Amino acid sequence: MEEYFSGKKLYGDDFTYDQILQWYEDEKEGYANLVSEHGWAESYGGYGYHHLNILHGYRYLPKDVVFERALGLGSALGDEFLPVIPQIKSIYILEPSDQFVADQLKGVTLQYKKPSVDGKIDFPDNYFQLETSFGVLHHIPNVSFVLRELHRCLAPGGYLLIREPINSMGDWRNPRHGLTKRERGIPVEILRAQIQELGFTVVKESFCFAMTSFLERKLGKWFKRPIYEYKVYLYLDRLLSKLTTFNLKYHPEKMIQRIAPTSVFYVLQKR
Repeated sequence: MEEYFSGKKLYGDDFTYDQILQWYEDEKEGYANLVSEHGWAESYGGYGYHHLNILHGYRYLPKDVVFERALGLGSALGDEFLPVIPQIKSIYILEPSDQFVADQLKGVTLQYKKPSVDGKIDFPDNYFQLETSFGVLHHIPNVSFVLRELHRCLAPGGYLLIREPINSMGDWRNPRHGLTKRERGIPVEILRAQIQELGFTVVKESFCFAMTSFLERKLGKWFKRPIYEYKVYLYLDRLLSKLTTFNLKYHPEKMIQRIAPTSVFYVLQKR
């Protein structure tokens, strides 16, 4: 497993169809089950990443553009689109869970499709003007194939926003508290290589969540909401993440190696 924990290869990206099928079955209700098991269901409606998505993503989109069709990968109830909902005419969501479904979002109809086991996205070429994938790709085995599909379905000039963990999230061979069975982060160098290979223009690459889990455990009791929901914290986190990027390690095993951003945010545009 050394080649995977070193970040040189992405675990799951070269799986066979049968291996992908087993992964899909393990993950399709994985997050929904966590919500239920940990008693998060009542608070789920309060989507907590709006300020983060605006700071690192949405503010880089043109304000005078109307997106005829937007695609959300694993977007559940579609909350992540709220900051730009006035610019969107229709929203399509690829969502495996039967527990996260809604009819509309602020008057915009939500149209759902189940993702294919093999990762193929069942929409025509150049169909969407905006696509989002916030914390979803790391739940998928064949990430490089799904990225190619997102690129294929995106219209020239369209935007793809991605936010993903970039460390291993622990040893995925063993159960981990608060995580699904299969999820693992994506090494940032692998993401960069795939983005370059596809020919995306990188509008913005930024890092976030430097020691956020640690700080939440230590300071969370003093706040009414998770600390990442506060704008002031996010600006401090952006600075801390920038200062500690040099210390990135995919599978940190020592405390000093954990002083680094744990996620990356991309704003990409198709040429």
